[in-house]
Amino acid sequence: MISLTIENLTKRFGETVALSGLNLRIEPGEIFFLLGPSGCGKTTLLRSIAGFYTPESGRILFGDEDVTRVPPHLRNTGMMFQSYALWPHMTVAQNVAFGLEERKVSARETAERVAAALASVRMESLGERRIHQLSGGQQQRVALARALVIRPRCLLLDEPLSNLDARLRLEMRAEIRRICKEFGLTAIYVTHDQKEALSIADRMAILEGGHLRQTGTPAEVYRHPHSRFVADFMGETNFLEGKVGAVNGGRVVVETALREFTATLGGHAWQPQAGENCTLSIRPESWRLSVEPGTQNTVAGRLSERVYLGEMAQYQLAAGPHVLKVFELNPRFVELSPERELFASVEPEDVVALPPG
Repeated sequence: MISLTIENLTKRFGETVALSGLNLRIEPGEIFFLLGPSGCGKTTLLRSIAGFYTPESGRILFGDEDVTRVPPHLRNTGMMFQSYALWPHMTVAQNVAFGLEERKVSARETAERVAAALASVRMESLGERRIHQLSGGQQQRVALARALVIRPRCLLLDEPLSNLDARLRLEMRAEIRRICKEFGLTAIYVTHDQKEALSIADRMAILEGGHLRQTGTPAEVYRHPHSRFVADFMGETNFLEGKVGAVNGGRVVVETALREFTATLGGHAWQPQAGENCTLSIRPESWRLSVEPGTQNTVAGRLSERVYLGEMAQYQLAAGPHVLKVFELNPRFVELSPERELFASVEPEDVVALPPG
């Protein structure tokens, strides 16, 4: 297990700045996710860690070792690509053994390590099969075994589940986390899939335009975003524009066109003043519906749209000048007449006050 430290890393492609003075530390044994929209710099950062890109400035440390200009084959990282990059003319076992043969490992040790790697991904009986005889999920496991067999200092994964169907993605999320923890690997994982990150990551970083916008555990980033960008990227939410009233420690009163809300401050560095503009973020699942008004942060409205999904219903609640997204688990109001007034309430800790814009 090693730590990874990124110090003031800058990478350009011509006039385009892909990474701008980025600083990040990943702890030993962490499964760390890099998220963000296309072009945000997450794959550039991963490939810089792997050694495929050389930054213009800054350092990359594996533990205490500066590897910024160490070539890829000397960094001893295991990498899984989106396409798997398996050799179709080789068997499963030959694909897994390829990295060991390049490192001149003895035939006996290679056979032992290939068998152990295939067993770790539950493919021990399929070593003699050709790649075209495997399902997508099995190919993904072979690619993972090939990355593990070299006993890497860290595992780098570039959207490895994007080519799988929904059922296999769910299955392999759990498998990747199990294997990383079982081997004690430090893993850096690139994805644009928020659910994937929330279900696997120990911690994550959100990037935008080559800048690091927020790091934290999945729950911290989802429940306490530091900006409108992070709140919007990490899932569905309701944004309400308002003006700051009283500020009391981590709580703030915000006046909106809908009503006055008591909210929790999002960004630790942001200290709003009375009269300052701000944006409220309220997740759809945070609302609680009732036929009676709540005691705080309550709005009245009528259901204008509804989508019934069995365990959950998704509503649009017409409330004054706003149409709010509201999710209800174990739905009770899905058959309610659209003429009937309902009340939606939300706790202050679920209303996040963010800097404007």
